[in-house]
Amino acid sequence: MTARPRLGATPNADGTGTRFAVWAPNADRVDVVLLDPDERVALEPGGDGVFAGVAAGAGPGRRYRYRLDGGDELPDPASAFQPEGVAGPSQVVAPWGGWTDADWRGVPLSELVLYELHVGTFTPEGTFDAVVPRLAELRELGVTAIELMPVSQFPGARNWGYDGVFPYAVQDSYGGPDALSRLVDAAHAAGLAVCLDCVYNHLGPEGNVLPRFGPVFTDRYRTPWGQAINMDGPGSDGVRTLLIGSALHFLEELHLDALRLDAVDQIADASATHFLAELADAVAAAAARAGRPLHLIAESDLNDPRMIAPRAGGGLGMDAQWSGDLHHSLHTLLTGEEAGYYADFAGRGTRMAARAYRDAFAYTGQRSRHRGRRHGAPAAGIHGSRFVVFGQNHDQVGNRMLGDRLAQTTGLEAAKLMAGAVLLAPQVPLLFMGEEYAEDAPFPFFTSHAGAELIEAVRRGRAEEFRSFRWAGEPPDPQAAETFASAILRWGSRAEGVHGQVLDLYRELLRLRRDRAPLRDLDPDRVEVARADDPPVVWMLRGDPASDTVVVCLHFGQEPRLLDVPFAGAGRVLLDSADRRFGGPGAVAPSGGAITAGPQSVVVLEGPHG
Repeated sequence: MTARPRLGATPNADGTGTRFAVWAPNADRVDVVLLDPDERVALEPGGDGVFAGVAAGAGPGRRYRYRLDGGDELPDPASAFQPEGVAGPSQVVAPWGGWTDADWRGVPLSELVLYELHVGTFTPEGTFDAVVPRLAELRELGVTAIELMPVSQFPGARNWGYDGVFPYAVQDSYGGPDALSRLVDAAHAAGLAVCLDCVYNHLGPEGNVLPRFGPVFTDRYRTPWGQAINMDGPGSDGVRTLLIGSALHFLEELHLDALRLDAVDQIADASATHFLAELADAVAAAAARAGRPLHLIAESDLNDPRMIAPRAGGGLGMDAQWSGDLHHSLHTLLTGEEAGYYADFAGRGTRMAARAYRDAFAYTGQRSRHRGRRHGAPAAGIHGSRFVVFGQNHDQVGNRMLGDRLAQTTGLEAAKLMAGAVLLAPQVPLLFMGEEYAEDAPFPFFTSHAGAELIEAVRRGRAEEFRSFRWAGEPPDPQAAETFASAILRWGSRAEGVHGQVLDLYRELLRLRRDRAPLRDLDPDRVEVARADDPPVVWMLRGDPASDTVVVCLHFGQEPRLLDVPFAGAGRVLLDSADRRFGGPGAVAPSGGAITAGPQSVVVLEGPHG
């Protein structure tokens, strides 16, 4: 593999200054303009559009811009920190010197329990440092990794993070790179891995100077958010170097353990070596250097097993991918919603859920009504650790018109059933912040853009997006400060009343997943699934019948039902979400190979060798 130039501002270890390197193929001359005091240093062209040089008087904390061909002064595309926001100067950042995680060895895929959080609304303070005191509670809950929504520098202080414009820079309002390093170090000390959501399929519009430096965008493709990233056209080598450098910056310099790659199906690349494959090779080499696993987890709705197939076998080499089919089938069963992509699961929820449990994808080549074509390919036999499943996440909550969470949409029993269906799945589960105690705060879409035209375009775009789901009413204004404020978690309710009872259920579900060998085992050969439509129920037998099994009953009916257990020998109840200690209407003991399942409940039984 050809060595990639290191971009950005790198302080020399001997304190003699800072090396600046910028990819700027559109320019004939590049100067770095140092501020306070003002100084200009000409950079030398080094080939492949990269200009580089050392400024002897620049050290950590010095702010700077680049001047292209004597024109405007612009922030660094590979800036590590924008202390004054997207329009301000970049800042030289020294490696953080407080690391205590030399003995950290990471978390294997099969042991991941992901907890997705948005830094700005996770606490009232909305900073990395404010997350740290909550890590012990998450570890005690049974989480093994936190997944941060994007933190690359975005405009303003209120944003989901998908409008980032500097792929290396860490959001100033969250605390910047040193604060993120403190969070990662504290997480490792608590036994938690850290995954970061990275957006390499598009860039935000406001404050985006990258096209001034080189051909970052292409007109050959489009994305739902506008121009596509240039991954395969003239100048794309530099674009790929810039973005792969971003990934390595977070994994190696900031010690993260995994990257969640946003909507990779929107990365258009017709080259012989796809961008994702090149990224996978680079991260594999970084993991070898680090001596611990570094995971790439792709969000994709393609249902394509090539995404996680090994590079040597012609695959793209991702370690895992999101699988939305389980969510869609369960959500349709619980809500009856049939608009948008839920149309593909309407009236077939138990069948589709059973397929998703058994084969990871429900759609493996059948015709999709929503897409108007065949969709997916078989993934049967692939280990469950390669798939991430969820009942709630930022998209499935935040892309509802009101940002309502599942407990508000369906009621508490249905939300508890969804929790059991995901946390006991033979795949890697992901929780969305607050769901573990049935948080009441919504999670609507919010922004803090500066331009009136862009603000209005976002408002119109959100309203148009909701039309396909036929929701009534008006969405909250994304730009309003109160929309953002409404999403801040209400930690004071975490242990109160029904919230505390739901929290106990989540703890118990995750304890069972951790302590019972059949529930830890994600081998698809040790999963049997049965289903029925009247009443709607899905059964899973997890484990090896010759040694130890656990039986999971997911009952989606609205009334209590006596159900014959389809697997012989299942006995003692390990958990029933209808139990009053979990805020339910009351559990009924099993009798003679049958159980009475409460309305919308999950019941977990010991198998024949339990």
